[in-house]
Amino acid sequence: MFDTSQFPKASKYWYNGAFYDWQEASLHPMSHALHYGTSVFEGIRAYPTKRGPAIFRLAEHIDRFLHSAKVARMTFPWTRESIIEAIKATVKINGLQSAYIRPLLFYSYGNLGLVPKFCPVHLVIGAWEWGAYLGDKAQQGVTVYILPQRRLHWSQLDMSAKLGGMYIQSTICGLEARLRGADEAVFLNLEGRVAEGPGENIFIVKDGTLLTNDHRESILEGITRSSLLTIGRDLGIPTAIAAISKNDFLQAEEAFFCGTAVEIVAITRVIDASQGEESPQPHIIGSGQPGPVTRRLQAAYSQCVRGENPAYEKWLTYVDL
Repeated sequence: MFDTSQFPKASKYWYNGAFYDWQEASLHPMSHALHYGTSVFEGIRAYPTKRGPAIFRLAEHIDRFLHSAKVARMTFPWTRESIIEAIKATVKINGLQSAYIRPLLFYSYGNLGLVPKFCPVHLVIGAWEWGAYLGDKAQQGVTVYILPQRRLHWSQLDMSAKLGGMYIQSTICGLEARLRGADEAVFLNLEGRVAEGPGENIFIVKDGTLLTNDHRESILEGITRSSLLTIGRDLGIPTAIAAISKNDFLQAEEAFFCGTAVEIVAITRVIDASQGEESPQPHIIGSGQPGPVTRRLQAAYSQCVRGENPAYEKWLTYVDL
């Protein structure tokens, strides 16, 4: 039996066209992806609205999912629309009003050479109720640890794809940050500028302008990131896309993470170990509390994903339970 305490309200998952009970396992231990991380995935959220659950920016997520699969040289029988319908059906069969949704394409059982010549590509979709990714502390802001390890560089791997194996760096460094007393990690890129978190983009507020970086800084340009750029402009907040130096980050008026899992979480304290310091000193961002721009964006984003602002209705896909 599998412990489902970390997967609330998950009763069934979709696998290659059929639903299975959450307790049923159907993956061979010699599957290629289990050994080499040869998978691609998405993290998607559904939110409760007056019309029932609504999946946020589902079309954009699936477009990126298919892009990632192309980068991983995957071929499979599912179309864009069939994947969208399978995701909606997975939310529906689990009876979820609020959900985190995880579609995963992976090279399955066939051979264990590095090149998966004989491995079919399988698709699995899970959905469950998942709260704040960084826990209750996220409401007051979090402490981050700037790592001495640099983020994978855009010249080494296509950072526009969500490749499963790439996230081993995120896992190891996320664990390192927590061992060092922080809530989350921050990567610099090979150039020494701010890149991103293990699974989050970063915004700062500098001289009243909302600033984030782009793919040239070795980041995955997230869907939440692009949403906040639009929402920020609509709110009349000056926005810019540019490189973020470490000093920009440490001296920012405000800073926050964003992403599907984390949503929007203020960064209020930074432990800078980027040069390998044994006892790095903490830095306080701004007032040490979530700032007014961050709070304003949090409120606007919450209204957007819950169908409370008709200007962003186009971003919602409703599920009829």
